[in-house]
Amino acid sequence: MFLQRYPLATIEHIHFSPHNLSVKNRLITYSSNSSRVQIEGLPQIFWVDGLPWREANLWAMERVTNGEAILKTVSSNINGLLNYAKFLESRRLQWFEFPSRKADRCLVQYRGALIKARDAGHISPATASEYMRNCISFYRWVRKRGLLSPLLPLWKDKRFFIKYFDQVGFERTFAGTTTDLGIPNRKRIGITLEGGLLPVTSSDRDVILDFAKRNASPELYLMLALGFFTGMRLGTICDLRIGALERAIPDPSAKGLLRISVGPGASPPIHTKFGVTGQIWIPEALCSEVLEYAKGLRRLTREVSVADESRDLVFLTRFGNPFGRRNSDQSSAINVEMSSLRKVGITAGVKALSTFRFHQSRCTFGTELAKLALANCDDVAIVIATVSNALLHGRNSEATTFKYIKFVQAEPAKQAIANSFMAAFTGISSRHGASNE
Repeated sequence: MFLQRYPLATIEHIHFSPHNLSVKNRLITYSSNSSRVQIEGLPQIFWVDGLPWREANLWAMERVTNGEAILKTVSSNINGLLNYAKFLESRRLQWFEFPSRKADRCLVQYRGALIKARDAGHISPATASEYMRNCISFYRWVRKRGLLSPLLPLWKDKRFFIKYFDQVGFERTFAGTTTDLGIPNRKRIGITLEGGLLPVTSSDRDVILDFAKRNASPELYLMLALGFFTGMRLGTICDLRIGALERAIPDPSAKGLLRISVGPGASPPIHTKFGVTGQIWIPEALCSEVLEYAKGLRRLTREVSVADESRDLVFLTRFGNPFGRRNSDQSSAINVEMSSLRKVGITAGVKALSTFRFHQSRCTFGTELAKLALANCDDVAIVIATVSNALLHGRNSEATTFKYIKFVQAEPAKQAIANSFMAAFTGISSRHGASNE
């Protein structure tokens, strides 16, 4: 998001083992505390010089250990705070300095940068709002713990009131506190799909894949192909196992498609969002291509130093590590590769890549599947079930699935409107041109 001319802050996931501290005869000793829970994968921020951001790391540890939030939530919060840390380093600012001039304060400058990135389309409105909320939550904790002076002008608190009606019909009022630094989440108007994203056209999909095959790593190209033609989320693709592809079985009702099992109940288990176990479609040709890569020399050289639990992964980084974090739908390595691919694509004039995000591959698969289903079946309930099963939507995700149906059903009307306006404009242009001759 920010201009990076040198490495910036990073996140490391550690194994946190609680210890007791004691001082005796001016000597400090640490002893393991077996009564407290150990935390595997606790996120910790480190500045570019290798020093830890102690206050942020303590905030993360405390929230997990006292039960305030689950590890997944804290990881998301710390990821947002990492973006703030990178911003501070890129501007050479300190997180604890708040000068009297409001425009010079780090939080005010960060808010402006987030809004600018949101308006330019680099981040979504929801992400901008969430990043700012993470910062405010962190500073509230810092002030509560007495790590910053209560006299520092961090922000101005504002009270808000929301009126609503309860189940009985009585009017109620909900009161809360926000700040003048909060960024409202102004969602895009109209129908959007998962993550507030839109699909790309089938022609743009083909352009993106052709360009990625020539200009990206084989891993990113195959991951994009899996996203576009199976609808798997990035976390599932990063955790995809060779054994699952080898055990793929033909779908008796769909020639040319195979089914592979994913989820915690599959064998081998493969990560899915919300722990849903099910089967996904994969074209037979794509399955063969991915297996061919998995057994090729490039991947085998990466497998040499891999731990046993990761040896069966299809995709490994050049250092022999998994692309994604354990039980996560995020991948820093793929984010970096996607950013590089977009830059190369923009330079080469590939418009389809200018604002493309990996998760749009899933949206595109779902939309294309809904089009095919609607074209061959009049029963909307069957269409919803087909799309829901293919995308592994949970039992309570009918609304998410129905977005795909509504999106596809709205396309003919949009196209008719576009054609009508184009015809009208063309007529006006030709009449205008004729009158000028």
